[in-house]
Amino acid sequence: MATMHVDRTGGGSFPRFTLMTLAGRTLGAIPPTAQVLLGIVSVQIGAALAKNLFSVVGSTGTVALRLFFAALILVLLWRPSLRLNRRAWTVVVSYGVVLGTMNLCFYLALERIPLGIAVTVEFLGPLAVALAGSRRWLDAFWALLAAGGVVLLMEGRGDLDLVGFLFALAAAACWGTYILLSAALGRHTSEGSGLAIGMAFAALVAVPFGAAESGTALFQPWVLIVGIGVALLSSVIPYSLELEALRKIPPRVFGILMSLEPAVAAIVGLVVLQESLHMLQWVAVFAVVAASAGATRGSARPEV
Repeated sequence: MATMHVDRTGGGSFPRFTLMTLAGRTLGAIPPTAQVLLGIVSVQIGAALAKNLFSVVGSTGTVALRLFFAALILVLLWRPSLRLNRRAWTVVVSYGVVLGTMNLCFYLALERIPLGIAVTVEFLGPLAVALAGSRRWLDAFWALLAAGGVVLLMEGRGDLDLVGFLFALAAAACWGTYILLSAALGRHTSEGSGLAIGMAFAALVAVPFGAAESGTALFQPWVLIVGIGVALLSSVIPYSLELEALRKIPPRVFGILMSLEPAVAAIVGLVVLQESLHMLQWVAVFAVVAASAGATRGSARPEV
C-alpha cells in the first residue's frame, strides 16, 4: 500500500513512506480483535474529551475542530487525487455531507444527554441496516428487543432531554446512511483517498456552524490542541484501527465486537464524565447491545 504512494508521488514521499510503513507495522502487531476494541475505546474517550470543550466553544464548535483537524491529517497522510469520475464525486460528496451532519447531530445530542444514552440511541442506525429486508422471526425479536431498550431509556429517568434524544435519533439515521455510503465509497475510490476527501467535505458542513457559534474562541491555543486530540481519538486512530482489523477478521466478527460500543460509551461516561445511569437505563443499553450482536451475527452469511 505504501509503495503505491511512493510510486505516485515521487521521491518527496520518502518521509511519509517511512511513517506509514512504521505505523502499518505497529498496527499489524496488534491482534485484530484488540484493534477493534481499542478503536471503540478511542472513539468514546474522544467523545468524552470533546464534551469538556462544550462550555468554551459549544457542541458545533467542537465538531468543527474535530472534523477540520481530522480532514487535515487525512489529506496530509493520503494526498488524495482529485481525478474522480462523476459517480465517484457523487458518492464522496454524499459521504462527506452525511458524515458532517451525523457528527453535528451526535454532538448536539451529547450536549443534552449522557454519552452512554446518546451512543445507544445512535446505534439504532447500524441495527436498522443489519435488520433491513430480513424476514426471519429471530430478527423480529432483535428489533423488538432494541425497541424495548429505547422505551427503557425514556422511562429510566423522567428528565431525559427530549431534544437531545431526537438529535441522537437523527444521528442514528445518518449513521445507517453512512454505512451504506461507506460501502459505495470503497467501490468507487482507492485506499484512503475517498475517506480523506469525504472528511474534507464533512468539515465544510460543520465549520460554518462552529464558527457562527464560537467565533474567535476556536483559535485559543489550548482549544486547538484539545481539538487535535479529539480529531485523533475520535476519527484518525479508530478509522485506521478498524480498516486494519477488517483486513484480518470476517465482517460478522467485526460487527459483533462493534456492538459493544454502547456499553463502552456508558462506562466511559461514568468513569470520565461522572455520568451515572439509572438501573433501567443500564438494562436498556445492554438490550441494544444484545440486539445488535444478535442481528449482526444472524445477518451475515457463514464464512467459507
